[in-house]
This record gives sequence, structure tokens and C-alpha cells, in this order.
Amino acid sequence: MPERAARDPIYRRRRFSPETIELCVRWYITYRLSYRDLVAMMAEQRIFVSHTTIMRWVLRYVPEYERRWARYARLPGSSWRMDETAVAVRGGRHYLYRAVDRRGKSVASLLCSDRSMEAAQAFFRTAVNQDGVSWPQKINVDGNSATHRGLRLLRDEDGRWRSVVVRARCYLNNVVEQDHRAIKQRCAPMPGLKSFRSAAITLAGIELAHRIRKQQYSLPMNTNGPACSLKELWAAALADSGAPKCRDDYQRSPMHQNSAHSFQRAREPIRRDGSARYPRKISFGGNLYLLVRPQGGRYWHYHYRYGGKRKTLSLGTYPDVPTAQAQARHSVARRLLAIGIDPSL
Repeated sequence: MPERAARDPIYRRRRFSPETIELCVRWYITYRLSYRDLVAMMAEQRIFVSHTTIMRWVLRYVPEYERRWARYARLPGSSWRMDETAVAVRGGRHYLYRAVDRRGKSVASLLCSDRSMEAAQAFFRTAVNQDGVSWPQKINVDGNSATHRGLRLLRDEDGRWRSVVVRARCYLNNVVEQDHRAIKQRCAPMPGLKSFRSAAITLAGIELAHRIRKQQYSLPMNTNGPACSLKELWAAALADSGAPKCRDDYQRSPMHQNSAHSFQRAREPIRRDGSARYPRKISFGGNLYLLVRPQGGRYWHYHYRYGGKRKTLSLGTYPDVPTAQAQARHSVARRLLAIGIDPSL
């Protein structure tokens, strides 16, 4: 275990062995198991781990596993079937946009907060910007008018979309609607996805396991011949070659979310009128936050500790106080705090 952790930097300073981490993550995204099911299964092997630890492993390592598997991805077809399916996140309805080719091979997927024109555009941009995905010749979509409007705007934005034939034949989408079944069945045992980020990463892992089952990866020969069992397939795919050296490189969003990740993180908690769906804090560093309330108010807050107590200093409302001015007030408050003066006085 120490030798492998030394070779692969993503496992350094881990209490558990890389084999245990990979096994838990692989079983969770592949089979209909809960985190507590995995805790009981590991306990039978005298490996005692909590369900929250397994959850953190999934969120941390699924993006890296997806990146390593992508090195062996096979090229999908150029005739796409695109559809979206509803996913419950934090008690609300979100939509997982997915596309497969005419043979049922997965092309791309993207979690969005609604079925808007912008979400459809983000999905198609993400799909064509993936490594190893050729430009589509035909796309069959459902009757959602927002998707059709998004494709029309993409044609004005990029001339290559004008050569794509767009169809709306319901029977052609049977293949992608049937393909949703594997994702929905895996999500059934889950008590619920609590945040947009965890939902995006978890669904990315489920999508990865689904692609592996559909044999969408062409792996090289290992020392014992072709990899045949699922365990051998994973061992061959996760063999480190050029693993990232810094933490930020392997904690990015899933591959199919990368190009639109900033769009999704900014859009997910915001309605079309600019108000928040629920109270949200946007961090600007140094404990400076912009609090966005559902009623539309936006407030600058600085959280600090003074005299052993946690306090909050209000720095004004946005946009009356722009970002630069709020950061200047924040700097003044920090200097006062550094010399022992409570900035709220």
C-alpha cells in the first residue's frame, strides 16, 4: 500500500489503502448500494469505515477516475438521440441532459437546473467540445421548444451547426429513453442528492459505470493478457500515467461537466429574474461573502471572531456597494481586527 500510494499522488496521506478506496467507489457507482450498505460490507472484511468517508471518496475520486478512463474511450457515432430526464436534488427537480448514438452508446450528459434554452445550449457545447467526440451529422430531439430554440441560436453562433440535421421524431428517441433506465434504477436506492455539486459528481460516476457496462472503452493489454473481469478492467484503466501533481488538477468537475461547469454553478441557485431559489453565500475570500436571498436582496457580510465569539459585519448591499468597494471595506475591517479592535464598533 505505501508503494502504490507513493507512485500515485492522489492516494498520498490516506488512512486507507488505494485498493479499499477504489473498491468502495467502484461498488457504489456500479451497484444499487447505499453508503451504509458499503459500511456493512467492509466491516465483514474487518475494514471499519464510516459512510461519510465513503461519500467523500466518491466526491473526490470520481472526477479523477473519469479522467483516466477517458484515455481509452471509443468514438461514438455521429447520429445522436438527445433527451432529458428529471432528477431530484435538494427536494427540487433538476434535469439530466443525455445523448446517445443510434446504437445506444453514450455521447455526453450534463446536469442542469431547468429545461431552458440556455441549458440546452450548454449541453450541446459540452458534447461537441469533448475529446474524442466527432461533430454530429444528425440530432434527434424531443418536442421541448427550448431545445429547438437553443439549436437555432447555436446555428447563428457557429456555422458548423448549420450542417447538422435536426429531427423531432419521437420513436427515434426510444433508445435514449430506454438508456435512462440504468441511471434511474441506480438512483432509486439513494435517499436524495443534497447539493448540485454532489449530484453532478455522483451522476458522473454512475454514467461512467454505465459506459463501462456498454463496453465503450478500449483498454490496452496488461501483463496477464487482455483484461476481462470488471476488477481487471478497473485496474488497467486506473494505472497511473501522468497523474496530476497538484490537488486542484484532480478535484475539478466531471469531464462531461467541465466546459459548462461555471455556467451551472452560477445558474443552479438562481431564477430567471435574478433572485435566488434559496439563501446562498458566494465567497470572495477572507471570510467575505455575498448573501443572496430568495426575495432578491444581496448583502455583503464579513464573518470574523472577536473575544472568542463569532460575529458578522454588514458591509452594505449589492449593487449599491460594488465588489471593489466591498473588498476595500473588508480590508479595513481586517486591519482593525489585526490590531485588536472590533470592526463592528
